Amino acid sequence: MSSYLYIWAFHVRPGAEAEFERHYGPDGTWVALFRQAPGYLDTRLLKDRAVPGRYVTIDRWESEGAYRAFRERHAAEHDAIDRACEALTFEETPLGAYDED
Repeated sequence: MSSYLYIWAFHVRPGAEAEFERHYGPDGTWVALFRQAPGYLDTRLLKDRAVPGRYVTIDRWESEGAYRAFRERHAAEHDAIDRACEALTFEETPLGAYDED
C-alpha cells in the first residue's frame, strides 16, 4: 500500500528557528491539527546541515483523498495556523506531492 506525501521547503528567519521547530516539528502545532484527521500518518521535519535556517517538512497521509478531505474539513484551522506562523519564514516553497511505495 502506498502513501501520499506532501513536501514543503522553508527558509526560516534568523532567530526564529526554535519557534519554527516548535510549530512544525513532530509534536508541533501542525501535527496536532493533522492528528484530528483520519488518514494522517506522520510528519518529518528535516533541518539542512549546509544552509542555516533551511528546513523541509514531509507530511505523510494514507491517500491523497485523506489529505484532500482534511483540507476541506479543517480549512479555517489550517489557514489560522498558516497566518500565525507566517512571520517565522521569509520563503515557503511547495515541493510537490509524491507517492511512497
